[in-house]
Amino acid sequence: MTFSDLGLSPKVLSAVTDAGYTEPTPIQAGAIPHALAGKDVLGIAQTGTGKTASFVLPMLTRLERGRARARMPRTLILEPTRELAAQVEENFVKYGKNHRLNIALLIGGVSFDEQEKKLERGADVLIATPGRMLDHFERGKLLLTGVEILVIDEADRMLDMGFIPDIERICKLIPFTRQTLFFSATMPPEITKLTQQFLQAPVRVEVSRPATTATNITQRFVKVGSKPWAKRDKLRKLIDDEGETLKNAIIFCNRKTEVATLFRSLVRHEYDAGALHGDMDQRARMAMLENFRKGNLKLLVASDVAARGLDIPDVSHIFNFDVPIHADDYVHRIGRTGRAGRSGKAFTLVSRADQKYVDTIGKLIGLDTEWLDGDLSTLSAEDDADERPRGRNARRGGHKDDTAPQEKADDARKPRREAIKSDNAERRTRKDADEAPAHPRQPAKDPQRSRAPERAARPERSDRHEQREDAPLGFGDDMPAFMKVSVKS
Repeated sequence: MTFSDLGLSPKVLSAVTDAGYTEPTPIQAGAIPHALAGKDVLGIAQTGTGKTASFVLPMLTRLERGRARARMPRTLILEPTRELAAQVEENFVKYGKNHRLNIALLIGGVSFDEQEKKLERGADVLIATPGRMLDHFERGKLLLTGVEILVIDEADRMLDMGFIPDIERICKLIPFTRQTLFFSATMPPEITKLTQQFLQAPVRVEVSRPATTATNITQRFVKVGSKPWAKRDKLRKLIDDEGETLKNAIIFCNRKTEVATLFRSLVRHEYDAGALHGDMDQRARMAMLENFRKGNLKLLVASDVAARGLDIPDVSHIFNFDVPIHADDYVHRIGRTGRAGRSGKAFTLVSRADQKYVDTIGKLIGLDTEWLDGDLSTLSAEDDADERPRGRNARRGGHKDDTAPQEKADDARKPRREAIKSDNAERRTRKDADEAPAHPRQPAKDPQRSRAPERAARPERSDRHEQREDAPLGFGDDMPAFMKVSVKS
């Protein structure tokens, strides 16, 4: 089957041919004809199989008829992250080069004014993250009553990021007669309920079992001790062992702070590395991704912001420095390699504390865990000792040079500390002797003791009240004048 058999317009076919593609992927072959027919589509396929083109190509064909109006987009594509939204925009530019379409990108980290100008001109295609799109809607700069096609991409990532309430609100703002295209790599029960609520008789296109990994990716788990610097040592050894076969690699961490720490460690050991996480501004994030795509960086240390849908065609290796807490994230992480039929390798560093996450991953992907050089039972007692650094470097996650424990530095400084203590004690003794008075002072009187007789003679409060038996009750005989004023009933 070729793209010409799918019913796409000549303009779209010309752009696809110029891009170098001749045969559609299974998800494209299954989804494009139904999308062109105006049916709701539920697409499930593992990452790297061309899901983006599955909705971009039919949308371009259908948008050849009609015209956009100011602040009323004709189509809406929702993405969980800024990088995914920008990537979809690139696909529309590449495949829509023969069309005159207005494309608006609504993401965070960019000026509202520039985005509002695009909306005022009229947008045929609106690509947005849910939060920024709702911000424009609440400002009155966006009307959703003209949306004909709604695309919800990476729905499982939307669930993980807490966007499902926003998705439900957006779906209620769009006309009921819309066409909905729904794509995801995994299908948790919450996503299944969402599809039942907002899709009308959808055509289910499932080209692989949900939450499976590509067979052309070699997956290995690597045992590592619980020492904080042991993982960094093991990671550097894995990188060095791969040698020339490692063209480039993405190293995933669970936390943004760990991304920064590992990035500094790699740079300190003279590795060509960059960092990417959610706290970076949009310009820096896009520049870092572009440098990695062009080969200016060999290693990219990233959080899960780079795990979903990013199309970096030729990534040779993936390293999971931290085992992902959610098993679905493992599928997306290693899906950054082995794309478009290429082979790839994925290594995951595992300590004893990560065993439960590894078991969950094995159940999800339906594969037996394969270890590189023995499983966790082969860890020696010395490697598995939980020796964490003490002192100032404990908060930074390890020793400064990543090679020796903090205790060695403490032992080296111990003689000097003892000498300083003894010297300070001698100085204090000498100072006390010099400042001692010739005649000792008389002990000061205890103020508490001197006040005791006075306190005993003073009557207690309760006694004072009891002594005043003739005290008047209330106001006594003198009634205030305001209480004598007559009141009308």
